[in-house]
Amino acid sequence: MKRITIVVAALVLAAAAFAAWGTAAPGGKVAALAGPTAAPKKPAKPKLPALPSDVKKRKKWLIGVKCDFAPFGFIDVRGNNDGYDVQVARRFATLAFGSKKKVDFTCVTTPSRIPTLMSRRVDIIVSTLTWTQARSEQIDFSIPYYSATGRLLVPNSSAVRIGSLGGKTIVTTRGAIYATWTSNCFKNSTLLQVDSPALAVAAVKDGRADTFMFDDAFLLGVATQDRDLRLTGDKFLNVPWGIGIRKGDTATARWVNAALRYMKKKDEFVKILKANAPARLVGDFLDNVPRPKNNFAYPVGKDVASICP
Repeated sequence: MKRITIVVAALVLAAAAFAAWGTAAPGGKVAALAGPTAAPKKPAKPKLPALPSDVKKRKKWLIGVKCDFAPFGFIDVRGNNDGYDVQVARRFATLAFGSKKKVDFTCVTTPSRIPTLMSRRVDIIVSTLTWTQARSEQIDFSIPYYSATGRLLVPNSSAVRIGSLGGKTIVTTRGAIYATWTSNCFKNSTLLQVDSPALAVAAVKDGRADTFMFDDAFLLGVATQDRDLRLTGDKFLNVPWGIGIRKGDTATARWVNAALRYMKKKDEFVKILKANAPARLVGDFLDNVPRPKNNFAYPVGKDVASICP
C-alpha cells in the first residue's frame, strides 16, 4: 500500500510538471501615444446554435472530466481542474456565456463517466472518451476532438511486445477499450483491471502486471517522468475521442458540434495542446488534434475492439 501511495504521489507531480509548461509573455515598455486612443475591438462572437434550455437557464455548464489523467484532466497543485479536456470545457463556457468560469466540473473515472452522464449529474462528458460501437449504442458522441493511439508501458528490462503477450498479465483501467480488446484478442493473457491509471502504473512497478496497455496521451507522460519505465514501439487502436452526450439530446449535440467546428477552424486545439504538453512533446502530438486541414472520423460499422493484430 505504501508503494502504491508513492506511485500515486509521483503521478501527481508528473501532472504538475505537464501543467507547468508554458510560454512567458513578452516583456518590454509600452510607449505613450499622444491623443485619444480607440478602445480595442472585441473579437466577433461566433454564431452558434441556441444553447440547450436547461444550460441556458442555469447559466453554466455541468461537465464531467477526468481528474487523474494528466495532461488531459487532472487536479493541479492549487487544487484546480486543469488539462486539455478541461480547457476545451472552459472554452465551451466562454463561447456560451463569455466567461471560462461558467462551468462546474465533476470528477469521473473510466467506468463511472457514462453512468454519470446518463444519471444527469452532468450535461456532457469531456473525459478522454474513445469512440466504440458499443458506447455509441448507449450515448451519442460529438464529432472528434482528439485522436489517441494505444501503447504498451513496460519496465526498462522487459522484452514484452504486442506479439509476445501470451501468458503475460496486462493491466488497464476498468471499462477502457483496451480491456475489451485484451479479452477478445489475447485470450492466453491475464487481464487485470483497476480503477485508475495511477493504480495501473503501480501494478507494473510492483510486478503484478507485465505491461500497462493504455492511451499514448497518458503513457508518454509517465515514461518521461519515470526512468524505470519505457514505451515499446507498438502502436494500435488509433481511434478518435469524442464528447459524450445523452442519447437523443439533439440541442446539446448541435451546440457542441458547432463549437468544436469553430475551434477547429480557428486552430484553437493546437493552442490548448501547447498549453498542456512539454515543448519537447508537442511535435509528437500535432497530428492528434483537429486542425483546419486535419480530419478525423470514427470507424462506424467496425467493432475495433474485436479486430486483432
